Amino acid sequence: MSTDMISFPIFGEEFLIDAPRFLTIFGFKIYLYGLFITAGFALAALYLIKRHEVFGLTKDNILDLVIMAVPCGLIGSRIYYIIFNAEQYFGPGKWRNIIMFREGGLAIYGGVIGGVIAILIYSRIKKIHYSKLFDAAGFGLLIGQSIGRWGNFFNREAYGVATDAPWRMGLETAIGVMYVHPTFLYEMLWNGVGLLAMHIFSKKRKAKYHGQYFLFYVAWYGFGRFMIEGIRSDSLYVYGTDIRISQFLAAASFSVAVVLLIRNYLRGKHVESLV
Repeated sequence: MSTDMISFPIFGEEFLIDAPRFLTIFGFKIYLYGLFITAGFALAALYLIKRHEVFGLTKDNILDLVIMAVPCGLIGSRIYYIIFNAEQYFGPGKWRNIIMFREGGLAIYGGVIGGVIAILIYSRIKKIHYSKLFDAAGFGLLIGQSIGRWGNFFNREAYGVATDAPWRMGLETAIGVMYVHPTFLYEMLWNGVGLLAMHIFSKKRKAKYHGQYFLFYVAWYGFGRFMIEGIRSDSLYVYGTDIRISQFLAAASFSVAVVLLIRNYLRGKHVESLV
């Protein structure tokens, strides 16, 4: 039996998945993680283009934004990961690891930071208020994150600590089966529900101000990530502490977003944009 088998006992002991990490086409390995990330970007772009008027943007604005945000997001996610895993990348014989993207090493919060920088630059160039672009990004991120998390499933990564919960995931290893929380699945579902809520809300009523959707995204994702990160087994930590950096950022971003949402609600019609 392959030592890469994945199981979900809730579906029966015979329910086993031997999910491949990559496909080989013309002798070249195409990792499924990358395919899911690409699919997430593509579907997010299609969704935003179809609903561009909701954000007060043009189709060209959306395309330009995607072209800028995707590379900035990838670079940001890589830099973020490297900063908090410095021992793997700095030192004799390790420098080349920095550019080895295909071997993994991306962090979503770094991607968000990189995307925010791209939005601010594009906003300045095109003289479009950044809040409109952030609203579009909120929807796009939920789509991309929901789909991209399936890449973690095929990579057998981003799972949680050991558990005996009925919905546990089993990972076949050389020393036996390890049952863990499928945290990648938790986050995928959480993001999916958030996207559905924002989609329905945006269909039924107009946002009161530019940036409202983005603040909802930050609050929604921040709360979910804070809870899920607490049971992750592969968290990045602040140097010399037991503080999970992503959990800290999730709590901080959630708190700021909720404060702004409440403040803007109380200010009512006088609010014109995010801040």
